[in-house]
Amino acid sequence: MTLRLPDQNFWKHKKVLVTGHSGFKGSWLVIWLNKLGAVVTGISLDPETSPNLYSAAKISTICDSKFINICNLEKLKKEILSIQPEVIIHMAAQPLVRRSYREPINTFEVNMMGTANLLESIRDCPSVKTVVMITTDKVYKNNEDGEPYSEEDTLGGHDPYSASKAGAEIVIESYKKSFLEEKNISVSSARAGNVIGGGDWSEDRLIPDTIRSWQNNTILEIRSPHSIRPWQHVLEPLLGYLSLAEDTYHDSKLCSYYNFGPYKKDIASVKDVIEIARGSLNMHKIEYLDNFQGPHEANLLFLDTSKSESLLDFKPKWGTQKAVFKTIDWYKNYYEGKSALSLCEADILDYEAIFQSDDSRVLN
Repeated sequence: MTLRLPDQNFWKHKKVLVTGHSGFKGSWLVIWLNKLGAVVTGISLDPETSPNLYSAAKISTICDSKFINICNLEKLKKEILSIQPEVIIHMAAQPLVRRSYREPINTFEVNMMGTANLLESIRDCPSVKTVVMITTDKVYKNNEDGEPYSEEDTLGGHDPYSASKAGAEIVIESYKKSFLEEKNISVSSARAGNVIGGGDWSEDRLIPDTIRSWQNNTILEIRSPHSIRPWQHVLEPLLGYLSLAEDTYHDSKLCSYYNFGPYKKDIASVKDVIEIARGSLNMHKIEYLDNFQGPHEANLLFLDTSKSESLLDFKPKWGTQKAVFKTIDWYKNYYEGKSALSLCEADILDYEAIFQSDDSRVLN
């Protein structure tokens, strides 16, 4: 394969269902799919935060939105049969580690049973050809031994969020083998995490917390500043998801589980990311809490992406510094009055331009 962008000829007029479309990543995905000419329907709960990207970017004008709970199997099945999608990208989830400690039962219900409900709903939907199930980089049993996790490593999960997503992977594999392969429905899972980009206002996330502190001129308290994560701009894994959907639509033998993340040289600590952001925002009120006492969170996590690189030609293009700069610029422009939708579209164009120039470097 050669370096490629999403194939507009593939996506044009394709009926695509995105679950979780009112979330941060889901909204970015809908914007990109709309640009590609897809006919997009979204299933989600109402946005949780104010502001939120779904409302700010007026996603309802470019996507048919259905606000239902994926834990309601009867309603979900009815909607999917009505939509008759060809491609499904499943992103609906309870995505927050710290919330999962406060709401473990809800986390397991949404992330495991919601996944099962989605898969159950497509068993008798003849239009569905390809399904990409989004889980997380946290599905692995994390020994923090300094080695990247590959797709064949043991699944696990200390916190309820990670465990629920590892459980979702088992549910996905079971439905795939038990029911969906015989119906020629291609099912794969995608594992990525620590995504940044403009338009995220979630609780307990590094960049949104930073932006709130900057906006309110308050002290930014940073827990676990030395924790290492595979930071990546939101467009990087989204390109992976779109590529995976295209390739498995054409070749079901590629159906599997795939990691999407930055190269090892581009992983960075929480403090590294904050210091990059600090310079762009001229922030001074930052307090690093080296002895923060709270629920367990991993200190070291990164992924081996050689499988997605060799089979899907996934190659990260924006290094950590570039990803942070693009993210901070998005917020600065938004708060100066620029349109959220136009800012997202501009970032997509900038990202696509790298591939059109055939530049193989990772840009920082």
